[in-house]
Amino acid sequence: MTDITQLSVVEQFFFYMNENGSYIFSQFVSHFLLSIYGVLLASVVGIPIGIYISKFPRFTGPITTLANIIQTIPTLALMAMIMLVLGLGKTTVIVTVFFYSLLPIIKNTHVGITTINRSLTDAGRGMGMTKLQVLYMIELPLSISVIITGIRIALVVAIGIVAIGAFIGAGGLGDIIIRGTNATNGTAIILAGAIPTALMAILADILLLWLERRLDPTKRKKLRTV
Repeated sequence: MTDITQLSVVEQFFFYMNENGSYIFSQFVSHFLLSIYGVLLASVVGIPIGIYISKFPRFTGPITTLANIIQTIPTLALMAMIMLVLGLGKTTVIVTVFFYSLLPIIKNTHVGITTINRSLTDAGRGMGMTKLQVLYMIELPLSISVIITGIRIALVVAIGIVAIGAFIGAGGLGDIIIRGTNATNGTAIILAGAIPTALMAILADILLLWLERRLDPTKRKKLRTV
């Protein structure tokens, strides 16, 4: 039987990964899904809000201020407040991710739409398009790159928040990190949770960057001409 205390940290790390690969993978998937659920929910709510305040500028200040206030609340404090209503577990973490994801999604949607060249939307209206047609056929396609950038930021932040969610029983890779902090020689266990978390954030960012380039009509045109 291998005495892992005699191994280096790197050897202990690979030993732990080999012995607990299926558990780490299941926690990786759980962690990623919790992040995705929160960001998707924020996108469903935040993108329409961003569109709304781009059309009615008088509401921009109050809504962005409220989102900024939520962003300044410490993660554990916000989780604790939500936990009083929803209890321990994954739902509380998803709702926490939802609140933290609203600001970048709302702001980027608003910026994406308001920075479009007005001559393009005026041309659409001149061709007889309705406001809804201008939105779906001109404004959203041209602002999709900025909107996805907001979602990218939200998802990377969400992955870190979900790691903290392990303290309230949400599971995920944060659970492995906590086990490592409680172990006598837990550096390798901490790395077994921290490294996949970092890789997840990097891969999520790369994937959304690729999606951004595929959906942005201006960048898609450049890719075809290369």
